Amino acid sequence: QVQLVESGGGLVQAGGSLRLSCAASGRTFSTYAMGWFRQAPGKEREFVAASSWSGRTTYYADSVKGRFTISRDNAKNTVYLQMNSLKPEDTAVYYCAAPPAYRSGSPSPGEYDYWGQGTQVTVSS
Repeated sequence: QVQLVESGGGLVQAGGSLRLSCAASGRTFSTYAMGWFRQAPGKEREFVAASSWSGRTTYYADSVKGRFTISRDNAKNTVYLQMNSLKPEDTAVYYCAAPPAYRSGSPSPGEYDYWGQGTQVTVSS
């Protein structure tokens, strides 16, 4: 079992930056790949980024590639999403998620068993 708690969301102007954090409970955090997803009003939840359990392999949605960076600190049981050059279309509730232990990261929300409560990111134009 993994419990996830996101933080770091807020209101920022276009072109600005935010760093989201996701703190995980449990002593086996390093066995879980981690992902970030987002959901805007009236839209489906979409993949943003994922990291392998070690952090050596990362994946990004085309819409955020070059602007967002996922990283993790297994000693702190925390995964981060650094978001730069934010755009109004990045406005959404952002969720971190974990698939079952030892599974690879995936862009499909259905592959993830554990979800945080979400944190709101609003980018003004």
